[in-house]
Amino acid sequence: MSGIIDITENAENYLGELLGKQDVEGIGVRVFVTQPGTPYAETCLAYCRPGEEEVEDILQEGSPFPVYLDKTSAAYLEEAVVDFNPDRMGGQLTIKAPNAKMPKVSADSPLAEQINYVLYSDINPGLAAHGGEVKLVDLIDDEIAVLQFGGGCQGCSAVDLTLKDGVEKTLMEKIPQLKGVKDSTDHTVTDNAYFK
Repeated sequence: MSGIIDITENAENYLGELLGKQDVEGIGVRVFVTQPGTPYAETCLAYCRPGEEEVEDILQEGSPFPVYLDKTSAAYLEEAVVDFNPDRMGGQLTIKAPNAKMPKVSADSPLAEQINYVLYSDINPGLAAHGGEVKLVDLIDDEIAVLQFGGGCQGCSAVDLTLKDGVEKTLMEKIPQLKGVKDSTDHTVTDNAYFK
């Protein structure tokens, strides 16, 4: 099947049966991602009665029932696969969305998406070893990233070094149009700091 998401034949049959039991003419499903582009992203599939879809939803062609994709989730749903694995207990519907936590980005993707991609794929895995993380909170004039440290990085005495030699250096190497990085974290709170 062609489209942003791939719904396997097993999943199509299973969903078709469920939708048939709703006894609502034109009912379909809506697929969306909550907190897309973050480590907390969840991919969701819900019933969608006629009129419940959002104005900007994308109607995916090729299914025997309407499949609506949330427009803001679309980039995060690329390469997603909805499958159904039958078993003795009935079976399990699964949604694998490899880009939900981080969409595929390219040089022409919005700057915030490029920054988030580098933070989540290159920087945060290293900070996690110290119980820390960093996230983008703002973008000034499309060239200065305002970051916030959390966990073991908040209040850490080595955070300036981490920011300059680690985070800023990596971001500016990978995203040439970025001109600088600022830290908006309140480092007077040292409760969880890795180095006090």
